[in-house]
Amino acid sequence: MASSRRLAQHLPAGSCLLFLLLFLCVQFGGGQKKKENLLAEKVEQLMEWSSRRSVIRMNGDKFRRFVKAPPRNYSVIVMFTALQPQRQCSVCRQANEEYQVLANSWRYSSAFSNKLFFTIVDYDEGADVFQQLNMNSAPTFMHFPPKGKPKRADTFDLQRIGFAAEQLAKWIADRTDVHCVVFAMTSGQMWNHIRGPPYAHKNPQNGQVSYIHGSSQAQFVAESHIILLLNAAITMGMVLLNEAATSKGDVGKRRIICLVGLGLVVFFFSFLLSIFRSKYHGYPYSFLIK
Repeated sequence: MASSRRLAQHLPAGSCLLFLLLFLCVQFGGGQKKKENLLAEKVEQLMEWSSRRSVIRMNGDKFRRFVKAPPRNYSVIVMFTALQPQRQCSVCRQANEEYQVLANSWRYSSAFSNKLFFTIVDYDEGADVFQQLNMNSAPTFMHFPPKGKPKRADTFDLQRIGFAAEQLAKWIADRTDVHCVVFAMTSGQMWNHIRGPPYAHKNPQNGQVSYIHGSSQAQFVAESHIILLLNAAITMGMVLLNEAATSKGDVGKRRIICLVGLGLVVFFFSFLLSIFRSKYHGYPYSFLIK
């Protein structure tokens, strides 16, 4: 820098100005390149964490580096919570389940990109973050935009709207223009992929194994397989009935095919309806099997 000053003293005024502009361009270009490299490193690290887990756990240091500090060209959704048993926050656990569903839906959707990340800060792992944000309640959902500070609308109104995954998805779409697909009604296999339920449940008292979940809000992996087989059997019965009605073969053979198809539809539909009744308590209708 000293040699640059000495050189400038021996140059004409116009040359000095040109030299100064050149020097500033070099300095700015170097700083811009450094900023781009830092941003690329941050995005790469976040993508790596997202590949392992849909919701990235963060402590104070990670929060300040990846969420608060520039440069950023991505949005971050943060759930501030208190999940440790000693905190006795049942609402935190319920909200976390919905949050996990939403994050998994985003991770496995075709729209997934490096423009949106889901994170979580637990009070027992990031108490300094709660203090920094003057936050004294949990759970709280906040959106941190790519540029600038969060606005009032970037804090989710949990008290008024609730914390269902569908409502969180609408709020995120409004704040980021990124549409998170929430699989409210989906196939059993996709349900298992997103929710991650157990294969079955074994009663610890009598050792009895249950393959059908007793609630309409959940299902076991085995239950998905059972429903799949029942639907396959009903479909096969419908195919046989159609074959019996449209084919021009022997009448006796067509009658047998018709009886087999009818039996498949009646029996397995009854079985399927009985499972529906066991999950939706109070459903009044049944057929053959109760």
